[in-house]
Amino acid sequence: MLRLFLVFSRIGLTSFGGGLSGWLLREFVIDRAWLSEDEFLNGLAISQALPGVNVKNMAIWIGYRLLGRRGAIAGFTGIILPPAIVIMLIGALFSTLTRFPIAHRALLGAGAAAIGLSLSMGITAARRVPRGIVPIFVLVATFLTVGILRWPLVWVLLGAGSISVGIEYAKLGRA
Repeated sequence: MLRLFLVFSRIGLTSFGGGLSGWLLREFVIDRAWLSEDEFLNGLAISQALPGVNVKNMAIWIGYRLLGRRGAIAGFTGIILPPAIVIMLIGALFSTLTRFPIAHRALLGAGAAAIGLSLSMGITAARRVPRGIVPIFVLVATFLTVGILRWPLVWVLLGAGSISVGIEYAKLGRA
């Protein structure tokens, strides 16, 4: 339990923004092999569907998957508590740092790194999409409507998700 808490604490303290999913994948699937890629991606899908912050949901899910209730508590507190303390400390100092141009450059670099990790996670997930016209259509339609047309994410997910689930359910009924 302590080891799980420490892993999540390190990830929470050394990661920024949307890139956390990429770090979780690397840590729990690639480096430690505590989860399979399929298990991780299933957990990611569940975590994204639930309300709240995805990485917090993932920490709870991974912790629960590995150690039950105790693991869920360790994952949650590890990913939330240490970074929250650091954020409060940095927040107290941030007002003095904003007058230095290097602080702005550092934040731009951190943002670029987070985008790269998010892209890596997206490519990993896209590789696992079943090859077929419907999944590819849903993937492209979601990207176009949210990324290009800027439609509200909740409505796009409700629509595309309902269509995807309905199609898969119909396939199960035929099998």
